[in-house]
Amino acid sequence: MAMLWKFMRVAKYSKTALSSKVKVRGIPTHSRHSSSKSLPSDFAASGTVELLGKSYPQDDYSNVTEKILSKVGKNLHNRKHHPLWLIKEQVKEHFYKHYLGRRGTPLFSVYDGLSPVVTVQQNFDSLLIPQNHASRRKEDNYYLNRDHMLRAHTSAHQWDLIRSGLDAFLAVGDVYRRDTIDNTHYPVFHQMEGVRLFSCHELFSSIKDGEGLRLFEQGHRTAHKQECHTMEAVRLVEFNLKQVLTKLMTHIFGDGLQVRWVDCYFPFTHPSFEMEINFQGEWMEVLGCGVMEQQLVNS
Repeated sequence: MAMLWKFMRVAKYSKTALSSKVKVRGIPTHSRHSSSKSLPSDFAASGTVELLGKSYPQDDYSNVTEKILSKVGKNLHNRKHHPLWLIKEQVKEHFYKHYLGRRGTPLFSVYDGLSPVVTVQQNFDSLLIPQNHASRRKEDNYYLNRDHMLRAHTSAHQWDLIRSGLDAFLAVGDVYRRDTIDNTHYPVFHQMEGVRLFSCHELFSSIKDGEGLRLFEQGHRTAHKQECHTMEAVRLVEFNLKQVLTKLMTHIFGDGLQVRWVDCYFPFTHPSFEMEINFQGEWMEVLGCGVMEQQLVNS
């Protein structure tokens, strides 16, 4: 079984010229709106975008703008003493200190240098997101072409990291969505994501007479569990998940933090939750999480 959480929807970028790492070839640009030049939808067949040392041919799905391309590769979360770097290091320090493996080494490994260019399969298909799901729309994402895009979430790396053999990790990076800019939204922001997989022994070892408890059963999906998970396993994973994240947020924001959990929906977790904290008298969402869909783990 596995649990997943995602937090850090933060960061605004300063205005910069097109980075020397980004070259747009064979494609004239025109104004989409006053603040951004977009690449037109009727590209010449020879049109390509060179990004982070690779070339991507344009097609009718290409909609990334020059301004957004100029943000790729800045890696603000890896710039020492940048606010994003400080938050990332604070989270890393917390996990390294409090969650250790059997040999006394950190249980969670950290991946903060993964490329923001991913395949559509990584961003959507690997996470069980249906073909007709609204989150795939061109209006909401930045596509280099039909097969490649700028990641819309750090979850795009989840399947590959699990497949490599990892059972506990944090993934950090810049993500891209076509949001209208206001005081809480910007097309480029950052996320940190955590995943942990549990074996039967890891989950039940601290439970008295837990030898007879099981992770899996052939049951029915309800609002509280997947059809393949036992209720005992789900309850323990949920308890562990919420405990870990409450400790983390208390570490970041300080003692006396008011927290509440809200049931929600994500395509790749069930049950799913959002954590809200009380900030200046109002409830503010800080993360989403849940028990990972077993079908995703099995795949």
